[in-house]
Amino acid sequence: MKHALQTKITGRGQTAIPVAVQELIGATPGRSLRWEVRSDGECVVSVVVDDSPDGARSMLGFAKTFRKARPTASWVRELGGAL
Repeated sequence: MKHALQTKITGRGQTAIPVAVQELIGATPGRSLRWEVRSDGECVVSVVVDDSPDGARSMLGFAKTFRKARPTASWVRELGGAL
């Protein structure tokens, strides 16, 4: 892309990424962007390649895909314990 594209920053500090730029850098909804500000005032924006969530909290949504709602007593009985 040889020409410059321009967007405005809202009062909340938000801006839109032009569709042409999104397509060129592979930016899709939900992806993270890395902002690098250089000493000469230039800002480089790139798509984060590995933007998977970290930690146990990230597993909560994933675990829900396997879990069926069951009372705790049912799990305890199945595991042979006492409640």
